[in-house]
Amino acid sequence: MLAPMLHCPECAFANGEGAKYCQKCGAFLGEPGEEDRESTASYRIDQASGELIPVDLDDLLAEEGALLVVRGGGGRAGESFALDSERLTVGRGQDSDIFLDDVTVSRDHALLVRRNDQWFLDDLGSLNGTYVNRRRIDTQLLEDADELQIGKYKLTFLSRS
Repeated sequence: MLAPMLHCPECAFANGEGAKYCQKCGAFLGEPGEEDRESTASYRIDQASGELIPVDLDDLLAEEGALLVVRGGGGRAGESFALDSERLTVGRGQDSDIFLDDVTVSRDHALLVRRNDQWFLDDLGSLNGTYVNRRRIDTQLLEDADELQIGKYKLTFLSRS
């Protein structure tokens, strides 16, 4: 007997039973309103020890102004990245400011850059593309709660403004 499949309402992809998000497009597969009830603790990884350090998003947001929080991909849900410089590289390269270890992420995939006190996401010619709110972009002004997808990673952009 085959396991039951759950078809995505957005793209019709057949997901395995019990999936909460579509493996193809990332759409929520649960009941309406259910997504808002779940929350994920946020953390950062200490560069020296590799330990997980809990993060209060409100405090970090007030301090830094903007940050990214991983929502899915690679078992890193809840990891946060403070946008604490004028530009941050995103990619699979070991020297990336935001390192995303997945073959669907290019070594130099994207760039987060602050222009006139606003954050932009620029694709750097990646093979698999960079997406904001499920639309492929070359460059995009980011707004609070925008969903970014880079490879299998889904991130949420948070901004205090």
